[in-house]
Amino acid sequence: MTINEAQETVDRWIKTTGIRYFNELTNTAILMEEVGEVARIMARKYGEQSFKKSDEEVNLADEMADVMFVLICLANQTGINLTDALEKNLEKKSIRDADRHKNNEKLNP
Repeated sequence: MTINEAQETVDRWIKTTGIRYFNELTNTAILMEEVGEVARIMARKYGEQSFKKSDEEVNLADEMADVMFVLICLANQTGINLTDALEKNLEKKSIRDADRHKNNEKLNP
């Protein structure tokens, strides 16, 4: 699935199953909640925190998909084509960081 296809698929789902989009502020709050769930798993799986019994059945891929879903909702609501936005962002990073990481002592021991 391309990013454009994902935006179209989410839009169809929202307009049928979801009835309508939550407003942008609500979706921003939901996005923060979902990012927090990803952070919680990362802190426990890759960081120093331990899982509680209630956390043992977490699914990182599913939580990341939740983040993508809400981000796509916000993009759709605000008229942003995520494919175009990502391409422009990568171009910006490629120009700005052309030598930055190559010259970073921390990345090149």
